[in-house]
Amino acid sequence: MASIEIEAKTTQEAIEKACKHFHVSEEELDIEVLESRAAGIFGIVGNKKAKIRVTPKKDSSMVVAQETLQKILSLISADTRISAEKKADDIILNIEGNNTGILIGHQGKTLEALEFIVNKAVNKTSEKKVRVIVDSENYRKRREESLKALALRMGEKAKKTKRTVTTDLISPRDRRIVHLALKGDHQVSTKSKGEGPFKKVFIIPNKNKVDEEQNG
Repeated sequence: MASIEIEAKTTQEAIEKACKHFHVSEEELDIEVLESRAAGIFGIVGNKKAKIRVTPKKDSSMVVAQETLQKILSLISADTRISAEKKADDIILNIEGNNTGILIGHQGKTLEALEFIVNKAVNKTSEKKVRVIVDSENYRKRREESLKALALRMGEKAKKTKRTVTTDLISPRDRRIVHLALKGDHQVSTKSKGEGPFKKVFIIPNKNKVDEEQNG
C-alpha cells in the first residue's frame, strides 16, 4: 500500500487527517512519527509541526476497494472523487464528479462491471468475505424504485392477460428486486431463466388464483 506523509500542529491531529484521507480507523493504519512538536524555551511550543508517515495495513479492505476503483477511474474519467463508508460488513463506495453518467452506463451495467472487479480485488486479499457496493448519484436507490414499479406493472399485466410476461436481461441484483417486489402477490409467481449473469425474469400468472379473485 502507498504511504503518505502528513504534517499538522500535533501528532494526534496528523493521525486524524490520515484517517480522513484513507477513510479508515486509526487501528487500520501503520503510523510512524517522523517529527513531534516539542515545547521550546519556557514551555512555549515552537513553529515546528508534527509529521507522520502513514501506511494502510494490508488487510484493510476499504483501502483496497478505494485504490482499485480509483485506478480504474483514472483511466476512464479524471474528474472523479470517491467517498467511502462502512455499513455493517458492507463497503459502500460512492463516485462523485461531473461525468458520472458514463460510469453508470445503460441500466447501470458499467457500474455493475466496476463493482464486480472491485469485489474480486478486495476478496482476493481479505481474510473474510466482504461485499463492496459501488454507487453514483444515488443510482442504486433510484434503480430499485424504478424496478419495483416496473415489476408491479408487469404483475398486473400478467394477471389481466393471464399470460406470462418477461423482463429484459437484467443483473442478479435487479432480478432479486423484481422477485421480492412480487413475492407477496399469490396471483403470480416469478422465475429467472437464461445463461450467464444476465437473465430474464418470467412473471407467471396463477390462473386459478386470478379467477378466484376476479369471480370473488
